[in-house]
Amino acid sequence: MKGFWHAHTGWLFHHEITDWSRYIIDLLRDPVLFRINRLYFGWVLLGLVLPGAVGGLVTGTWTGALLGFLWGGLVRVCLVHHTTWSVNSICHIFGSTPYRCRDESKNNVWIAVTAFGEGWHNNHHAFPYSAYHGLEWYQIDLNGLCIRVLKRLGLAWNVKVPPAHVLREARKSAGATPSVPMIP
Repeated sequence: MKGFWHAHTGWLFHHEITDWSRYIIDLLRDPVLFRINRLYFGWVLLGLVLPGAVGGLVTGTWTGALLGFLWGGLVRVCLVHHTTWSVNSICHIFGSTPYRCRDESKNNVWIAVTAFGEGWHNNHHAFPYSAYHGLEWYQIDLNGLCIRVLKRLGLAWNVKVPPAHVLREARKSAGATPSVPMIP
């Protein structure tokens, strides 16, 4: 459970110096994106205050403002964060492993649905270059669907996905067959 705690939220409490020039060189080169990143706490504050303001304006009451702040701000942020963090915690404990990896990553249908496809974590670790995480027809991947739409519109290109024969061979070598992920 110690590893689960660290993977889910414990990492937040361990400050780590990150070399930006190594990991986000594209962000550093783009002044607009860099400025957006530097205003992070302003965006967080706006994401909390704006739902409250909308709630207050729609209802014309302070109660509406408070409920907008609570549900549209705090609860929304809490749910989004825990869903995101669950990919690195729950998806390393509960689920199926159709592909061999050097880690304990697993596909988890519940996290995949709530995290728009990110819960197909074993797929992601087996094929980190793939734009889609849902690699089977039954794997719901709303992020992948969005990328497909962008590609059709000509707004995304050079989209990389493992070919069907590569997926078949990878499943054979892992001794696995496609399966619906286990429920935690």
